[in-house]
Amino acid sequence: MITLVSPEIERYAVDHTTPLPDYLEELTRVTYEKMASPAMLTGPVEGTLLQFLVWATNARRVLEIGTFTGFSAQMMAAALPDDGVLVTCDNDPRAAKMARQHFAKTPHGHKIELRLGEALETLEALNGPFDLVFIDADKEGYIAYYDRALELLSPRGIIAVDNVLWGGRVLDPKSETDHAIVQFNRHVRQDPRVRHVLLPVRDGVMLVRRA
Repeated sequence: MITLVSPEIERYAVDHTTPLPDYLEELTRVTYEKMASPAMLTGPVEGTLLQFLVWATNARRVLEIGTFTGFSAQMMAAALPDDGVLVTCDNDPRAAKMARQHFAKTPHGHKIELRLGEALETLEALNGPFDLVFIDADKEGYIAYYDRALELLSPRGIIAVDNVLWGGRVLDPKSETDHAIVQFNRHVRQDPRVRHVLLPVRDGVMLVRRA
C-alpha cells in the first residue's frame, strides 16, 4: 500500500475507520492474489473518504477515471441513491473483467457503468454534469483529465485527484511520471477557476471545486 505515514499509523487509521463489507474484503484479497500492482487499490481509508464526499455532496452522478479492479467505484456507488449513476473508465481489459465480476456480486453494482477504452475518448463522449469526479489513472494524462473533468463538473461539484504526493517524489522529481505529477499540482495551483486543498492522505489526495 502506498502511504506516507508509518505502517503502524496506517493500521491504526484502518482499525478506526468503518470496516469494509465482506464483498470488498473479498475484492481486496483477490486483487492482491491476482493483480501485478495491487497497491493501486484505493484502500479502506481513502475509499471511505470518497464515500463521504459522495454523501456530503448529495451526488447523483459520479465519474471515475481509472477503475482498476473496481474498489473505489464500489465504495462511491454505495453512497449514491438507488437511481444514481457512477461512470468509471479504464483501458485494461483484465482489470475491467475482474471489476465487472465483482460489481455483479454487490448490492450497488447496478449503479455502475464501466466503459473500456482510452480515457480521453470516453470523457469526450460524456455529457455532464457530474457531482463528483475521481481521477486515478496514468499520471501523464492528469492535466488533460482534470481540464475535461472541470468542463463536466456540476456547479457545486468536487474533483478528487489521487497520488498527488507520489510517494514524496514531488520534492525531488526525477522520472517522467514524477515530473508529470509536479506539473499537474502546479497547474491546479495556478488555475484561477478553482479552489483546492492537498491532503496528505495515503499517497496524497487533491480536492478541487470551482472558485
